[in-house]
Amino acid sequence: MDKKSKNFLYKYLNNAAPTGFEVEGQKIWLDYIKPYVDGYEVDTYGSVYGVINPKAKYKVVIEAHADEISWFVNYITDKGYIYVVRNGGSDHQIAPSMRVNLHTKKGPVKGIFGWPAIHVRKEKEDTPKMKNICIDVGAETKEEVEKMGIHVGTVATFEDELIELNKKYVVGRALDNRAGGFMIAEVVRRLSEKKVKLPFGLYVVNSVQEEIGLRGAEMMANRIKPDLAIVTDVTHDTQSPMYDKIASGDMTAGKGPAVTYGPAVQNNVRDMILDVAKNHKIPVQKMAVSRTTGTDTDAFAYSNAGVASALISLPLKYMHTTVEMVHHDDIENVIKLIYETVKQVKNGQDFRYLK
Repeated sequence: MDKKSKNFLYKYLNNAAPTGFEVEGQKIWLDYIKPYVDGYEVDTYGSVYGVINPKAKYKVVIEAHADEISWFVNYITDKGYIYVVRNGGSDHQIAPSMRVNLHTKKGPVKGIFGWPAIHVRKEKEDTPKMKNICIDVGAETKEEVEKMGIHVGTVATFEDELIELNKKYVVGRALDNRAGGFMIAEVVRRLSEKKVKLPFGLYVVNSVQEEIGLRGAEMMANRIKPDLAIVTDVTHDTQSPMYDKIASGDMTAGKGPAVTYGPAVQNNVRDMILDVAKNHKIPVQKMAVSRTTGTDTDAFAYSNAGVASALISLPLKYMHTTVEMVHHDDIENVIKLIYETVKQVKNGQDFRYLK
């Protein structure tokens, strides 16, 4: 990863982009890819795509999602304590003692998820629950909270920035799946800098609102109507304690991208990706899903008349925490696998099983 890429990664990932409020992150992402695309579009809810060869009839999408889990202010007590509801799959059990930023029109306000001292808790009864976690912003009344610009509906994110561990791993919040946005941006940069001429239209899509039901990708699929979609998201590394390999598969961070088998994944597209990995000596892992993938792959696969779609996942430790963890080698190999796959797609390529 060169200096330009690393600066982009840190700037993009350290910026907050909660579901429904992704705009500042989208600005950073779009500014980075603009030199490498022929044009771009932004939809009503904030999903963004850059496009190469916008007049081409055959359309290929590479896609990630831009949003991160967060919290909504739901109730403010008379004494100024703030209760929240989830915005996406936020984990109430990790909230106690976490610092947060509440994003107001006046700017971010600092707060904390307070928690009673161990001395006064009943060990079995006083566990974190949605009904007993609350944010303290140092106010003593509801009116004082409201003067800070905080109201019901204000969004809050955990305060955390990227760090590196052992020169191998990147660690932070929102790697799910803003690492994906970084990787597809690097793919389009690589295509541009290596002067690759594509015979089709390439749409580099960063969708919003994945964490609450793939909503942004649904809009993008209907807007673009692509012929092929290659989606990247994260998947669970299952090597650390408390993971069940029988249920979740045997995935290891550092051993390469995970390529998914499942009904939403078009078999010919998946096999093409596996062939590319073999031909270019890119290490990959295989994973299976019993029904849908739970990623934006589903939104593309089942949109319009059905889009040939596949999923390339980045193994990640400790999903939906502030210490999500990915391996540098996997980041590079996902970029390389998508890049090499896009390079060899043929104009008008037909992935149907029966012709």
